[in-house]
Amino acid sequence: MHKDNIDTAMLAEAEAWRSRDLAVLWHPCTQMAEHPDTLPLVPIRRGRGVWLEGVDGRHYLDAVSSWWTNLFGHAEPRIAAAIARQAGELEHVIFAGFSHEPGLMLAEKLLALAPPGLARVFYADNGSAAVEVALKMSFHSFLNRGESRRKKFIALSNGYHGETLGALSMGDIPLYRRIYSPLLLQPLFAPSPDAYEAEPGESAEACALRRADELATIFARHEGEICALILEPLVQCAGGMRMYHPAYLHRAREICDAHGVHLIADEIAVGFGRTGTLFACEQAGITPDFLCLSKGLTGGFLPMSAVLTTAAVYEAFLDESRDRAFLHSHSYTGNPLGCAAALASLAIFETEPVLERNRATAARMAELAAPLREHSQVIDVRQTGMILAVEMAPGDRRGLRAYRHALGEGVLLRPLGDVLYWMPPYCIDEAALQHLAKTTLSAIIEAAR
Repeated sequence: MHKDNIDTAMLAEAEAWRSRDLAVLWHPCTQMAEHPDTLPLVPIRRGRGVWLEGVDGRHYLDAVSSWWTNLFGHAEPRIAAAIARQAGELEHVIFAGFSHEPGLMLAEKLLALAPPGLARVFYADNGSAAVEVALKMSFHSFLNRGESRRKKFIALSNGYHGETLGALSMGDIPLYRRIYSPLLLQPLFAPSPDAYEAEPGESAEACALRRADELATIFARHEGEICALILEPLVQCAGGMRMYHPAYLHRAREICDAHGVHLIADEIAVGFGRTGTLFACEQAGITPDFLCLSKGLTGGFLPMSAVLTTAAVYEAFLDESRDRAFLHSHSYTGNPLGCAAALASLAIFETEPVLERNRATAARMAELAAPLREHSQVIDVRQTGMILAVEMAPGDRRGLRAYRHALGEGVLLRPLGDVLYWMPPYCIDEAALQHLAKTTLSAIIEAAR
């Protein structure tokens, strides 16, 4: 655990930074009126491994991987070096009509690692953009094949897929969706297979299969109208880290196949080893028609996303008419720096036993979290791989109080409502895990006061 080295000058620098920041910046997912008093603003100078160093000299354990992006630690030297080498050769080039080695190599590696049957890679800028690409590709591919009635999408209740308008349309979290609902597409929402909502005595698998039967009913009611089902495999992250059994994915794939509908797997948050396998879909033995990737794709260094799809989808766009082409672009599509970062991140998976270590770390996380189950203010502790969630009993702004307390103890433990969760970089060690567990317990106690 890092020792803080704070002096008066550093505290003054941090306070000056906050004043400058609040004079010009607008931060994401924040009610800015809560700054500076209710919600502390933390200026960060540097990061190393699982630790962030504040301008004031304090250190913070990044228990949430900086919005679930960081895999191997901050300033991971191999990824940083790969970006630096690439920056000295080619920082960017238009990807329409041009190509480059990092973009080609990354596509080849992703297809080699992904579930079998995916054949093409389309790059975008971030997770929301990847979802937009998949939605448009699905609809347009059916249109090109003469199936013009297919205009609907199915999404899961409590799901989240991003905040651009198309991606937001597929989400079902009122905090994000409610205000913008007049602007959004209106998908069909199927009940989430979330095991937390299981009936008394019902197993997670039985709950998943019951919900899959309800999904099948929606498909039957809208035969020939549906383009795709979109879901987050195994864990609905922004929806409170709600988790479900892989049996649902297996049945969802069967249902989609039976009705000729695409399956979009949004693995933006759960991909690249978070759930215990490289991709969460592997645990159900399925291949989606679209696999959306971002966040950990570059190891947390640069914004980038990729949509992997099938040869059948790709071939639906091949024609002499430009109207049948996929005329969708981002200025930084296939950015060489992002591709270089992603290649360096994937190389770590190839040269080190990352998944095996993650499983051992996940087991240790479970051990350390076990005592939390007995606390009177905890109503559920759940885990999938290196994602562990602690659901506190509902209370007025308990999550905020827990967050503020954890920051004071040197831990970034950003809540989702009343849910505290651990989603640390893979390099977290025993001392940091113990500090995380101890701080989580004290945060729960403080939040209940």
